[in-house]
Order: sequence, then structure tokens, then C-alpha cells
Amino acid sequence: MSLIANAYQNILESALIEEIEAVAIMKTFETGEVIIDIGQYVRSMPLLIDGAIKIVREDSKEGEILLYYLAKGETCTMSIACCVGTKKSEIRAQAEMHTLVAMIPNQYLNEWLAKYSSWREFILSSYSSRMNEMLGAIDNLAFSNMEMRIMNYLKEKVKLTENPILTLTHQDIASDLNSSRVVVSRILKKLENEEQIVLLRNEIRVLV
Repeated sequence: MSLIANAYQNILESALIEEIEAVAIMKTFETGEVIIDIGQYVRSMPLLIDGAIKIVREDSKEGEILLYYLAKGETCTMSIACCVGTKKSEIRAQAEMHTLVAMIPNQYLNEWLAKYSSWREFILSSYSSRMNEMLGAIDNLAFSNMEMRIMNYLKEKVKLTENPILTLTHQDIASDLNSSRVVVSRILKKLENEEQIVLLRNEIRVLV
């Protein structure tokens, strides 16, 4: 079984998977590498085969904020909107770990919408999921205190990596949550005292 079929066999019909395999450009990205950048014209839609992608929004004055993560079998619907509308990207997609992506040239997106019901359902489902995640990010920013935001962030990372031990620095968290390292370090120490996490050297063990 191909890598694409393995990732999407329960999502997309076999005839469509065969078409994807015929036109997809396979690319690998290492941790931290940018897949799609802000201000870049998006010529291809990414289908995530393995790994994880972080989607962030950036402001020139306020820094960046994490919107959501993508995992195996998912796509970035914000990039789809740019593909269809031939617009510049307003988000940055960045590899969270070693990541394999199948890049689909723009011209196939509309063709498959008309041809395959599974593709239509996949795109609509992706839009719904990403919208819910962005609303969650907005609610988290607007209504949650920083301690809750950090714990939600750590739990999401554990879910994504399937590992309770996270390799990341206090500055990594501060950057993703648009906060300061000093504030994050203080809250992490408080969470450790409450036995919700254990702080290690450039690692955090999540206990809850």
C-alpha cells in the first residue's frame, strides 16, 4: 500500500487516491521548516501524509499566534482558499516534526470537487474542523487566562505527538502563545508545583 493510500484510504475513494498518486509532488520537511509562508502565492494544496504541521497567523507589531495543528490525513483549508482564489497566503504553515506532504497542483481542486463525492466531503469536513479549531483559539485567547492557555497548548501537543514528554523550550511556548518567556516560565513553575507537569532540560512531561 502506498503512503498516500495509507493516510487517506478511509477518507477518499480508491479512484481518487490513484489520481492523487499520479499528480502529487511528495516533499519532506524537517522540524521548523516553512511549508507555506505569509505573502506567498499558494500553487499547490498540501495533503499531510505523515508528521504534523503548525499553522500560525502573524502581525508585524504583535508577533505570531498559533491557530491550529494538522495531523496525518488532514489538509489546510486556508491554503485551499488561496489556491482557488489565486491569493497570497495569510498564514504560515511550518513543520512541527519530520513531515511528509503530498502537494496537489491547483488545477485539480475544482475538477475533483465535481468528480468525486469523497473529495467534496473531505473539503467541507476540513473547513468545518479548521473553523472550530480557530474559534477555539479565539475563545482561548479572549476568555482563558494564561495558565489555562498553556495547559491547553501542552495537552494539544501531547495529543498531536502521542507522547507525554514534549521537547520544547519556554521560548517556543511564548512564541506560539504570543506571550513572554518570563511569564511562561513563571506559569510553568506554578504548574510543576501543582504536579500537573514536570520540567526537564528543554523537555516538559505532562502529567494530566
